[in-house]
Amino acid sequence: MSITLALFNQSGGVGKSTLTMNLGYQLAERQRRVLLVDMDPQASLTTFMGLDPDSLDLTLYNALVDDETTQTVMDLPIQPDIYGMDLCPANINLSAAELVLVSADMRDVRLKDALEPISDRYDVILIDCPPSLGLLSYISLVAATHVLVPIQTQFKAFAGTNLLLNTLARVKRRANRKLAVAGFAPTLFDARRSQDERTLKAIQDRFTTVAPVYDPIPWSTGFADAAEARLPLALYDKRHKAIASLSSIVDHLEKLL
Repeated sequence: MSITLALFNQSGGVGKSTLTMNLGYQLAERQRRVLLVDMDPQASLTTFMGLDPDSLDLTLYNALVDDETTQTVMDLPIQPDIYGMDLCPANINLSAAELVLVSADMRDVRLKDALEPISDRYDVILIDCPPSLGLLSYISLVAATHVLVPIQTQFKAFAGTNLLLNTLARVKRRANRKLAVAGFAPTLFDARRSQDERTLKAIQDRFTTVAPVYDPIPWSTGFADAAEARLPLALYDKRHKAIASLSSIVDHLEKLL
């Protein structure tokens, strides 16, 4: 059994791309076959994985919209074996996909249909959603079997979760009734800040009855340094304190397989 996991939060800066890359690497280290899908036009995940988005001829954009002009469905463009993972990259062209897809046939299932022919090659497909409630996020949730929600341990981020939960409920009502919440991942947690402690407790109190609330992922410049080096954190610093939190999340994800 395989899972397709969308990392989704409408807020930016919560660590979705960083979490996608590092969870993928942890899974690959456990001999799981992993595909990362960059659904964000900012292409942070693509950049973190060591590719230059502007130099790519084919990206996810082509698989989603090319048949509007060619009348044929394009295979998903995949960059193989980067740190043991495969990657379907993105670049700024993906921002135009929302405009094209507004009037496209079967737009809700474009990503799902693109992933379906290759889904049996992978144990886990991780989708890095854009920081919005737009069409690209919506079709990512339609394509997913599960959603993982990173939430920054700041009051403003926590206060915005109503919109997020309403979006998940809307998708589950009709478009993807089997969509399950795999858990909530508190991110950028700094135990020295009392606001972080209060927000973490609020996240735990509110969401534990919905799905697991994982151990908080500590704030650290190590993530930014590793991203700048185009490396997963465990390759950049194998003793980093955040690796235990990442491994704990992966322990839970493996139970879904």
